[in-house]
Parts: sequence; structure tokens; C-alpha cells
Amino acid sequence: MSIFAILQIAIKSLLKNKTRSFLTMLGIIIGVGAVITMIAIGQGAKKIVDDQINTMGTNVINVMSNNFSRSGARSEAGSGSSLKVSDAETFKQEVDGILYASPVLRTGGQIKYQSYNWRTSVNGVDVEFFDIRNFEIESGELFSSSDVRSGSKVCVLGKTVAINIFPNDDPIGKIIRVRSVPLKVVGVLKSKGQNAMGNDQDDMIIAPYTTVQSRLSGHWQPMVTIIVSAVSKEKITKVQNDIKSYLLGRSKTATEDDFMIRSQTDIAETSKSVSNTLTILLASIAGISLLVGGIGIMNIMLVSVTERIKEIGLRMAVGANKKDVLMQFIIEAVMISILGGIIGIILGYICSTIVGHFMKWNTSITLWSVIISVGFSGAIGVFFGWYPAKKAANLNLIDALRYE
Repeated sequence: MSIFAILQIAIKSLLKNKTRSFLTMLGIIIGVGAVITMIAIGQGAKKIVDDQINTMGTNVINVMSNNFSRSGARSEAGSGSSLKVSDAETFKQEVDGILYASPVLRTGGQIKYQSYNWRTSVNGVDVEFFDIRNFEIESGELFSSSDVRSGSKVCVLGKTVAINIFPNDDPIGKIIRVRSVPLKVVGVLKSKGQNAMGNDQDDMIIAPYTTVQSRLSGHWQPMVTIIVSAVSKEKITKVQNDIKSYLLGRSKTATEDDFMIRSQTDIAETSKSVSNTLTILLASIAGISLLVGGIGIMNIMLVSVTERIKEIGLRMAVGANKKDVLMQFIIEAVMISILGGIIGIILGYICSTIVGHFMKWNTSITLWSVIISVGFSGAIGVFFGWYPAKKAANLNLIDALRYE
């Protein structure tokens, strides 16, 4: 018999028992739909994290000192194991591949304006910090290099701070107080939202590092971080290694444990690893339902063989061989699986769209997830259809004709 004739027989057999055929497909439909949905959710989560990492800046490298000795005592400022604000300029001169560099002095305090107050962090930076982190101004302007050199009492507000301190007023030109130190608001930044660690990037005040160093640090000098931007993504690793070599070479007592040098790439790779693991886990859990669906196919096909023993005997009597019978039942099982897979793709698309709508993020259905799901469902049809088909093909002709 030709493959087309066997295909027609298989289709007629499935259409003869529409309800049973659909119920048999149901396990595959749910399994494929679940796999598609879970992968779409995982890919959507990955995209959100990638977008959040991108908001942290372009080709960013953070250089921090582990500013505590092995005995637990804090290192003196200027020691070989600590960073200085001047290191930002030194890095640009000594390390090839750096586009921008800025010191970052972090402190915090209560912010007051009239009857409003808000506790937030204060970052003392150079003007290149805004280029490194891709901060854009929403209103007003950024402070200038002359403000940094003179230690001017000016600042730029993140959107969260501006909303909470100036709910009804325009912040530009107003004087706020940070630990009783007056600072003039010269600009408000556009919102960037949360970063990959879940921190609000808009909940901060940015001022010249000279101002923070001289007026807001108090008795404790704030720990210095140097933030740099490499000229390209390809240069990040080289810049990291060159900075490390420079820091280790400037002091005989310096070790790799004295500094932490982290890049966007490190964060992205960690995030990618977590996202991929999550996606695989979700897809594997959903894939169990595909396995259950395959067992359902085997069960129904075994029942079908038992019900059609006499029919199989008649086909053998009129010339069908074992291969024809084997192919007929395998094709039936594969058709159930593939048709269920196609319906499952539609179900997965609908479910992922609904989940994305309620979770407020863009789920992402990838071509490879569709191909894998349908291919896997077809493979299940072959795998679980083989045993019933083999059983049907091995029936004895005389026994089959006499079966009641």
C-alpha cells in the first residue's frame, strides 16, 4: 500500500471516533501549551532583566575597594588598598580603552524642603558620570565641570525624590537641605526605574563629588567607587584586566582581594544563567504533561488495536503486510500528536498573552520553542505509538480473523 492510502485510512479511523481522538490529543495540547507558555514567561523575564541592566549604563565597569583589612580594621585613605577620587583621572591616563571615568562618593541623609522630607542616598560624582550611566535631563540642566572644581552647592534630583519633595512645585532653582547643608536644585533626571537588583535608580540625589567630600562627609570619608565606561563592549574585559594590573602594581602590599572590579557583562552573564535555568526548569515541569499525554496516546492506541483486531485481520487477508499495518497505527499516533501540538501552540500563545497582560510584561514566544514543542510531540507520537503498532503488525492472521 502507498503512504497516501495508509494516511487516508488513518484519517478515516480518527474521524470515526472524534471525541476519543480529541480527548487523546488533550494531554498533548495541554503539554505543548504549557511548554510554550512557560518558555514565553521565562524569555519575557529575561528581556526585562536585560532592559534593566541596559539602564545601568553603557559598557560600565565598577571599581571598588574592599576597604577593610583582614583584621577587620578600615584601611587608611590613600593606602595601597583604597581608591582615591583622583584615580578616576589616573585610570583614563594609564589604561587604554576608557571613554569616561568618574569617582562616586556615596552617602545619605534626610532631605528637607519646607514641610516635606525624604530620606535618600546622595552620590557625589564628576560630570562624566551622567554619560557613563546614560542619565538624561527632564527639566533644568546638569551641573558643570566648574561646579565640580569649585565645590558648588548644587544638585540634580532623581525623579522619585523630585516627586516626594516637590509634589506641587517646580524643583528647579529651589533650595533643599541635606543634613542642614543647603543645595540648589539645578535639574531633574528622567526616570530610569528599577535596576537588575531591584533598586530604584530614581531615588537619589546627585551632586559634585567635591561638594559631598567637603560638606556632607562629616568625620567619615565616604568610600570611593570609580565608575568607568569602556569605548566598546569588546574592550570591557581588557579594561578590567588593565585596571586590576595597575592597582596591583602601585603597591607592594596590594592583593586581588583588596579590590572588586565588576562589569555589566558579569551581571548580564549571571542574570542570563539564572534566567536560562528558570526557563529550563519551567519548561521541564511543563514537559511532564507531554509525557503524560504520550502515555495517554499509548493507552488509547492499545485499546484501538484490541477493538480493530478483526479489521486488521481482513486487511492482512486482502494483501496488507506487517509494514502496512505498522505504518497505519504509527501514522495515527503521530497525527494525534502533531495535531495536538498545533492546537497546543495556539493555546500557548493565548495563555502567554493573557499572563503577559496581567503581569504587565511582554512575554516572548520564540521560534525554537515552537519547533521543539511540535517536534517533541511528534516524537512522542512515534515513541508511544510504536508498541501498539508493533503489537497490531504481529497479530496472527488466522487468530485475527477468528477474533470476536
